[in-house]
Amino acid sequence: MTATLYIGNRNYSSWSLRGWLLTRLSGLEFREQVIPLYAPDSKAQILAVCPSGMVPCLHDGKVVTWDSLAIAEYLHEQFPDSGIWPRNPVQRAHARSISAEMHSGFADLRRAMPMDIHSGKQGVAPSPAVQANLARIEQIWTDCRDRFGAGGDYLFGAWSGADCMYAPVVMRIHSNGVQLNATVQKYVAAVRAQKDTAAWIEAARSEPWVIDWEAAARTGVAPVAQRK
Repeated sequence: MTATLYIGNRNYSSWSLRGWLLTRLSGLEFREQVIPLYAPDSKAQILAVCPSGMVPCLHDGKVVTWDSLAIAEYLHEQFPDSGIWPRNPVQRAHARSISAEMHSGFADLRRAMPMDIHSGKQGVAPSPAVQANLARIEQIWTDCRDRFGAGGDYLFGAWSGADCMYAPVVMRIHSNGVQLNATVQKYVAAVRAQKDTAAWIEAARSEPWVIDWEAAARTGVAPVAQRK
């Protein structure tokens, strides 16, 4: 039986991007089902397939797994040689740690720069809180590339679950024109060019939904997905 991964809008759903990249990396055969976010019936549709009411959610036979990190660990258990986590125990512990830090942190960056892959907001000055988040991300990526990245273009050389977890941050940095150090800029380019990430970016172009984040922030109302 083919697994099903439930995801949100490709252009906007950062957690869906993580879950989709992880599932692609694992090699699991799956179909994807998009549930548009920020629509009147979004919550009801998601609750029908996921108890948390959030995406991504992976159905693999009788196993239902939600939350990106839980999906990463489930897929690692099923496909331990797929490269979700590095084989080296030092690197594996580091990859899990920075992935968990991504999972639970950087709230100011998330609020100020929601993922909007195909927007362009060049020259937007980040707040001090967002700058602090970006500085920490720059530190994490530079440290990983310096210590573990000799074998390839990614955080631990080869493409891994840690890169999947940080891919939405790559999108935020790119679409907002954030300039960090040369190591980070090269990493951003490498992630966007990675075959699965590039396929997601391209697929996002054909989606029929748009969200005006600035209007929502200005009026103080919840964002609403509208058809183009």
